[in-house]
Amino acid sequence: MNFKINWDAFGIATSVACAIHCALLPLFISSLPLFGYNIIDNNWFEYAMIALAFGVGTYSLYHGRKKHHHSWIPMIFFTVGILLLLSKVIWHKWELWLLIPSVACIITAHYLNYRMCRVHNHAHSDDCNH
Repeated sequence: MNFKINWDAFGIATSVACAIHCALLPLFISSLPLFGYNIIDNNWFEYAMIALAFGVGTYSLYHGRKKHHHSWIPMIFFTVGILLLLSKVIWHKWELWLLIPSVACIITAHYLNYRMCRVHNHAHSDDCNH
């Protein structure tokens, strides 16, 4: 039985989960002090979530570029999105203004990668070694 993971779908799902996390976490966090927990502004958690998104996204986009479409465009969108996410953690004052374009860039990167992989279907260039 062959089992393959669709890394683009997984990347899109983690990006959407990140967006939901960022939208709902303030509501959840505001109730935590009632239970004795204080994780407000926990930068380690934020960096861990960004590292997870970076790892999954990089693997997904690299695989699509290497095996299918050979385009750097999705990786550029993804890099901009990750840099905006890191900026969001550093500059809390601009958190919402940085969050929306970062999630949009990351989802766009995965969507473009998905579409390019389906259109090209192993369209190889001369520098391709497989």
